[in-house]
Amino acid sequence: MRENEKRRRIVGSALLLLTSLIWGFAFVSQVQGMQSVSPMFFNAIRFTLGAVSLAPVLVVMSRIQAGRAATRQSPKASRGTVAVWSAVCGLILWAGATSQQYGIQLSMSAGHSGFVTALYIVLVPVLGLLFLHRRIHMLTVLAIIVSIVGFYLLCVTDTIRGIGVGDLVLLASAVLYATHILVIDRVGGRLNPIALSLGQYLVVSLLSWVSTLVLHQVDWQGALACAGALAYAGIMSVGVAYTLQVVGQRVVPPSQASMIMSLESFFSAVGGALILHETMSGRGYVGCAMIFLGTILAQIDPEHLIRRFSPDDSQQKTIE
Repeated sequence: MRENEKRRRIVGSALLLLTSLIWGFAFVSQVQGMQSVSPMFFNAIRFTLGAVSLAPVLVVMSRIQAGRAATRQSPKASRGTVAVWSAVCGLILWAGATSQQYGIQLSMSAGHSGFVTALYIVLVPVLGLLFLHRRIHMLTVLAIIVSIVGFYLLCVTDTIRGIGVGDLVLLASAVLYATHILVIDRVGGRLNPIALSLGQYLVVSLLSWVSTLVLHQVDWQGALACAGALAYAGIMSVGVAYTLQVVGQRVVPPSQASMIMSLESFFSAVGGALILHETMSGRGYVGCAMIFLGTILAQIDPEHLIRRFSPDDSQQKTIE
């Protein structure tokens, strides 16, 4: 049984690694898309494609859950509850995705955008402390400090006034993504995760289409010019990657899963270098490394490590 569990974790970890790879390279497609269409129109098509590609997954998962429900009873949230939280989460996600896309348009760098956006991992415990009064440990404080220094090295080239508008917009998107994670954390355990995701993607696509029409930014010719980038960002990044994430996180512990998925920022830099031929200064690479280190430190629970490697636990495992 333990051997089977170990194999499942290896497969799950591989799926999560593929997820982070897909998400990282999505920054490349987002940069490419900004060469042809507006940020709002890009997101309108992207999340529409994502919702359509996720719909079959919902059907399959619903059938699986229906089969399990025949053998055991589990609490179910009403459709109205799912709809309400889909609207709330979708509104926050729309704000985050919109600000991220505008930030990418201003910076036009996949690697740069990926590492600034990755700050949401560090911001989650900060917002949890401020608004939910959740306790944070000293390692998290160190992660925040390291990430701030990394952001400074990556984004501030001369003085603090030299920070780009795109960097501030991307930072705002990181705050919104962190808020989105905290909301999902509060309500996600009571709701069907696929149904919630599909619902919020529909809300994002609806808001994006309305904004696109109001701003008169519909450009089908431009969409055809970046059709590949739109397809990847919509189907692969939203539909396929989310499905892989759900499957992988079923067998991989949360701390390990979050660390694997934090590689998204690293893959964004790799994709930017390989496909867009992006380069950074030495100072920028150091900043990226520090942000990446900060995201790793923010996910380490020292109390868990102490319990895991304490002599008592080791002796107990040996006895078992």
